[in-house]
Amino acid sequence: DIHHGDGVEEAFYSTNRVMTASFHKFGDYFPGTGDVRDKGYGEGVNYAINFPLKDGMDDASYHSIFKPVVSAIMECFRPGAVVMQCGADSLSGDRLGVFNLSFKGHAECVKFVRSFNIPMLVLGGGGYTLRNVPRCWTYETGILIGEEIDDMLPYNDYFDYFGPDYRLHLPLTNIDNSNSKKYLEDTTRHIVGLIRGLEGVPGTEICTGQPGTKQVPPSFMEIDDDEDDEDDMSNSKDDEDEREVQNGKLSFQEENNNSLSS
Repeated sequence: DIHHGDGVEEAFYSTNRVMTASFHKFGDYFPGTGDVRDKGYGEGVNYAINFPLKDGMDDASYHSIFKPVVSAIMECFRPGAVVMQCGADSLSGDRLGVFNLSFKGHAECVKFVRSFNIPMLVLGGGGYTLRNVPRCWTYETGILIGEEIDDMLPYNDYFDYFGPDYRLHLPLTNIDNSNSKKYLEDTTRHIVGLIRGLEGVPGTEICTGQPGTKQVPPSFMEIDDDEDDEDDMSNSKDDEDEREVQNGKLSFQEENNNSLSS
């Protein structure tokens, strides 16, 4: 998405249980947040990742930062699931966006995250050249389910809306890329360094006790079961010893009674 993911970031800004990552236009641009120095608070420090960008990001430049950062997140944070928001306003020719990504370049990011074989929830987002939004999300749905989609659009009730090209993929604009190679490399190196310095991912499940969840993790239940089994065995042994002692007392009393009577 061309805009910073400020709302989601704020929701998890002080926790290390969720990592947020946003690649966005930064500067005199809505919402004005998402500096590289905005990286979380308290336990969440360095778990909010921001990569601020300038106008004109093209496919090659975007992939050169997206893939190393996401790879570091997968390696070090090791998420159990990924929520990926695919705003179409970072595409070339968007009425509000100022990036220069192609449909294939945009979708390559989706394909890359999918390659890690982690459960994904993929969401839409911004997009202000309306005929390009369904193009983008149709193509990326195909990527997610492994279906190749033909470039020629099939005839449908909205066919005229996609003229004059009537194709899935469109040419790029000639906007200049204002992001220098040095800036992208230096910022990537800085962010990857932050990620690699994190603690290992927490290994305990979140158990809230709400419907559909377990109040006590299964691992603890197994420990309790083992302890219960040990307690049962111990109690059984104690009962057996007590019966032997009682039997011994009875035998002793019987012998004494016999002695007295004789």
